[in-house]
Amino acid sequence: MSKPYAEVIGDPIIQSKSPVIQGFWLSQLGIDADYRRCHVTADGLAAYLAERRGDALWRGCNVTMPHKQAIMPLLNRIDDEAARIGAVNTVVREADGSLTGYNTDAPGFLEPVAPLLGDEDYRFAYVIGTGGAARAIIDALFHAEFMIWSISRNPAKARAEFGQYLGDDPEFLIDLAELPSGPLRPADLEVFSLIVNATPLGMTGHDPLDLPWGGFLANATVYDIVTAPVDTALLQQARAQGLATIDGLAMLIGQAAVAFEKFFGAPAPRGADAELRSLLTQ
Repeated sequence: MSKPYAEVIGDPIIQSKSPVIQGFWLSQLGIDADYRRCHVTADGLAAYLAERRGDALWRGCNVTMPHKQAIMPLLNRIDDEAARIGAVNTVVREADGSLTGYNTDAPGFLEPVAPLLGDEDYRFAYVIGTGGAARAIIDALFHAEFMIWSISRNPAKARAEFGQYLGDDPEFLIDLAELPSGPLRPADLEVFSLIVNATPLGMTGHDPLDLPWGGFLANATVYDIVTAPVDTALLQQARAQGLATIDGLAMLIGQAAVAFEKFFGAPAPRGADAELRSLLTQ
């Protein structure tokens, strides 16, 4: 390869949409560079980085499952946000060959939420899930001054994972099997309320996510990070309730844009998002 390039690595990797996104932006900007998938197993991760760090054309890589935590001790530096979250999804090769790890999931998640925020007295978020994506999302929401409830099948695990982000009251831990049908806040509060599905529930091949519409979901914006399908049953049900929705492509494209600029030194051409979304849903 004789031109700059970046990659996405994981095991498996064939499902990644990153080459479509990054390749589209490179084409839009006329940048003579490449972006590709690379299948890297857990056993091959250290050797992969050792080889790539010596390649001056390699700009870095996006990191998907199962390497987001395992890659961290193999890097020279970890960005403060990634260290706080405990996961890296973007690695950048510096000019001297050293490697810096970032987490672009957090800013990517917040991108479509930020324009919705107004002068409400409170910001409430109900986050479903306890995995790595949930951790990045909860960290982002916490630093955007949201009050956070964790909803999961294992509240004890959620307390261990997210305790520093949640209030001391046990009410901030909710069992997914025992979702409340009533409100969790006084009706007279001015609140921006967000519910986030950060699990695979609703993804192709997985069980759906069923929620008790009304109650604590009343007037919430529903954000589902699942991307296959993009228009999940959860989002369809939310719209049927008259609720605003955000789909998983919003986060996927947002986090990719942060990585693109780090790799190729130019902002992603976001004016073409509609065309890009069309490509991703074909």
